[in-house]
Amino acid sequence: MMVYEDILQYLYASTPAFHKVGVAAYKPGLENTLRLMKALDNPHLKFRSVHVAGTNGKGSTSHMIAAVLQSAGYKTGLYTSPHLVDFRERIRVNGEMIPREEVVHFVEQNKALLEDIHPSFFETTMAMAFQYFAEQRVDIAVVEVGLGGRLDSTNIITPEVSVITNIGFDHTEFLGNTLAQIASEKAGIIKRNIPVVIGEANSETLPVFNDKSAEMNAEMVFVDADAEIPECQLKGAYQEKNISTVLAAVNVLRQQGWHIPDELTGLQGRWQKLTYKGKTIILDTGHNSHGIKSYINDLNAIDRLHIVFGMVSDKDVDAVLSLMPQNAIYYFTQASTKRAIPAKDMLQKGMECGLHGRAYMTVAEALNAATDNAAANDTVFIGGSNYVVGEALKTLQGL
Repeated sequence: MMVYEDILQYLYASTPAFHKVGVAAYKPGLENTLRLMKALDNPHLKFRSVHVAGTNGKGSTSHMIAAVLQSAGYKTGLYTSPHLVDFRERIRVNGEMIPREEVVHFVEQNKALLEDIHPSFFETTMAMAFQYFAEQRVDIAVVEVGLGGRLDSTNIITPEVSVITNIGFDHTEFLGNTLAQIASEKAGIIKRNIPVVIGEANSETLPVFNDKSAEMNAEMVFVDADAEIPECQLKGAYQEKNISTVLAAVNVLRQQGWHIPDELTGLQGRWQKLTYKGKTIILDTGHNSHGIKSYINDLNAIDRLHIVFGMVSDKDVDAVLSLMPQNAIYYFTQASTKRAIPAKDMLQKGMECGLHGRAYMTVAEALNAATDNAAANDTVFIGGSNYVVGEALKTLQGL
């Protein structure tokens, strides 16, 4: 019998992960997914769901909707990506990560199937999640889109409600170079006669949503920007938009007969505050210009700021760096993924944008340098990519 660590190595080796190798891991289309589902007796048909897409905020929104449903007493599955620290973060039931033995069991039972179909890492992980949710007899699962929407593997579900948080420039090599093109891909999750919640729209994206919802006879629900926002553990002004989106989705579910209270909860890596070596640490996984804009006002409001920062090569690096505060000390770094921009290149790009600091070869080295250099009342911010935040959390948690 293979052990858990062997299984993870097998998955990463046999089904390359997007967060490891980038474009080479992307397999658009639903053919592989449908073959997997059929071989597994279609587990995606055995539970109800909520489908969440968007450029930014879909992770936070997915976690909050799942927390609301769980607090209401429903057995709730949650499928998100990528993971920050532990692979099992991707698959949860009532907040608990899938047990290691279940990961091992799924791969051992379906190894021949996986080697026959050759699915992507994401497709395999999603199949594992849906099988687990079906076996656990969840009442409902919140499913986050991996990339885009129309051709994403998760787009085989028929949800209670679809959610599109917002549209920004990200993964343009796959989704298009205009907001309208990207919106069209995201709008691909809109199903016939299924209501869709739109978190944000503008003059470029609204016509796309109008046309698609009309085509599918799907009620389109817009977020009320003036709605009263309840107290939430998630901080940062941009989270108010996500909370408003969650409340709109919850209201749709209520109209369909789900009994739901107004309770929300927190999650890792979204304007998350910690203390390390006596210093205030803030982490945020915003990793493109649209995501950075969502928290830049919060960041600019902080005096005496140290920033640990690294990005991956398929992001709009120059646009992001042009937004970052120039009065901070930077600790440019690189996560342990092939997609990471080398720290020295990040330093050079930062200097061209008026940002000053040094380069560090590992996230742990950059984090320790920042916290050692910071005075008692200084703040250390960590961001730029999911992978930088994930590796920082491992150091902060002593893993």
